[in-house]
Amino acid sequence: MTDRERVTTRGLGRALLARQHLLERTAGPAVGVVAHLVALQSQNPPSAYLALHARVAGFAHDDLADAMTDRRVGRLALLRDTVHLATADDVLTLWPVLVPLFRRNLAGHATAGPALRGLDLDDLARAARDALADGPLTAAALGDRLAATWPDVDPRALAQGARGLLPLVQVTPRGVWGRSMATTWTTAETWFGRTPADPHAGPLTAADPDDVLADLARRYLAAYGPATVADLQRWCGLTRLGAVVDRLRPELVEVEHVDPPTSADGRASAGTRGRTRVLLDLPDAPRPPEDTPAPVRLLPDYDDVLLGHDDRSRIVPAAARPALASPNGVPPAAVLLDGVVAGTWALRREALPRLAGAPRTRRERAHLTLTPLRPWSRAERAAAVTEAEVLARFVADDAAEHAVQVAVP
Repeated sequence: MTDRERVTTRGLGRALLARQHLLERTAGPAVGVVAHLVALQSQNPPSAYLALHARVAGFAHDDLADAMTDRRVGRLALLRDTVHLATADDVLTLWPVLVPLFRRNLAGHATAGPALRGLDLDDLARAARDALADGPLTAAALGDRLAATWPDVDPRALAQGARGLLPLVQVTPRGVWGRSMATTWTTAETWFGRTPADPHAGPLTAADPDDVLADLARRYLAAYGPATVADLQRWCGLTRLGAVVDRLRPELVEVEHVDPPTSADGRASAGTRGRTRVLLDLPDAPRPPEDTPAPVRLLPDYDDVLLGHDDRSRIVPAAARPALASPNGVPPAAVLLDGVVAGTWALRREALPRLAGAPRTRRERAHLTLTPLRPWSRAERAAAVTEAEVLARFVADDAAEHAVQVAVP
């Protein structure tokens, strides 16, 4: 047996940051970064913009907004059955292999699952396609259309069923920076201009599913590795991917993760024996030294780098886990210091008094507050404030004033 490369948790974190463009911002383009990361979680529309701001040098709102209006990217339920932003090619290729995830979640949905029990789901999918053929519809309008055929079923359950059975893209201007509209759906084939010959063909016709899943595993490792099968499954939401990864083993390398036990803040405990496990990786993927400097980065509330593993210790220390939990399911935005979550941030706006003689327009001050989850050094504090000042102007580009403060831990 050949000797495996050995890597610590800190080393895994540096590999992750390098592949995510979080060690050094890339020159872009933004759509290329979206493709490299496979998809960006986007149920909160600004999240994708903030994720790209942390990764792309000189990123501007229009870099993504234009790609959305040009239909090079779209927002729909994808990985983990949550709303993600992905390129047209990835939407059309990946959605079919994720169908088992959508069907499983639909059956287990608290409201739609029982309401749809006994319905022919293929009939429901065809009816939803027919309803959307006349143009995009809101969830409520789609549910009402479908209720004409199934009057005894809650229209909201019928709309949820359509979302779980068809690739429904949220049409713009929803998701475009500075604009909004009610969630309104059309099919991915229609939105991206690639309608199948048979409009009742059901889910998109995929390439060989095994090939698509194998490529998905490669791309996951390129952006998130080294990793395990459990990590891959947690990231995409599918199960039973061991056989897919086994097919790839001849082209992968094994990396031995060896770490002494750590304290809650992620610091190693010297002189003790820790865990050892084997992870898989692409041979030529970057695995920088664990002492590679990691700059401050401010991430959005939903950032896949924090959600992309079953074992998230490489970027989320044990002490930070409670702070990222939320009773309503919306995690706080995170501050990375030295490559791991060490704080959270939030931005609020307040109205400014109108200046004498000035037009009656609302003027606002944007406050960005950094909240440490452990004591920050003076240098860490200064670096975090500098990064936050840039981000405040990006997030609240229409505000008259901007301020950054560091809260008491």
